[in-house]
Amino acid sequence: MDSAAAVTMPMFPLGTVLFPYALLPLHVFEPRYRLMMRHVLDGDREFGVVLIERGSEVGGGDTRFDVATVARVVQAAEQPDGRYVVATVGMRRVRVRRWLDDDPYPRAEVVTLDDLPTAAVDDSERERVLDAFARVTALARRIDPRIEEPPTFDADPARASYEVAAVAPIGPLDAQQLLATRDVGARLALLADLLEERAVDLRARFDLDE
Repeated sequence: MDSAAAVTMPMFPLGTVLFPYALLPLHVFEPRYRLMMRHVLDGDREFGVVLIERGSEVGGGDTRFDVATVARVVQAAEQPDGRYVVATVGMRRVRVRRWLDDDPYPRAEVVTLDDLPTAAVDDSERERVLDAFARVTALARRIDPRIEEPPTFDADPARASYEVAAVAPIGPLDAQQLLATRDVGARLALLADLLEERAVDLRARFDLDE
């Protein structure tokens, strides 16, 4: 049980996972989320982004996971018809302690979810992730040369785990599992496993050699 004090936060359920440090552009058109965005922009410019477990992004009635990422609005433009086009960046993870009424928009009581205080992570775990990502990218470029070369990732293993996960070719459920993993070493190992499985899949499906 989290012992930290909970805060009430607007929540934006989506079909994608936002990781800390990652950028997320949003097109806000539903009336309830337009209202939410007005309140967010008038306040601390932060809200939670949470993956939908079952249901749709539009219309409500969805079921959501309980680990989310706080997004901060870095740029926003209100359109003449009331829609918003916003750019956000992931700040930190939170765990939902309790969902509140969706009226007028989704809200939850959340607590910050820090990584576990484990021993220093061996840099070889970070290197395994980078090597696996480079192999997947090289294979993908043989299929589609328009795919860009791998970017440079942070030297800090925890930050690198999020940066790679944000651009890795993985599905939302795998991404959610990574987001919810609090042990940095375990998160890196899981990410490396997922990338290595993706490389095997690409070689098999497109008959690619090493």
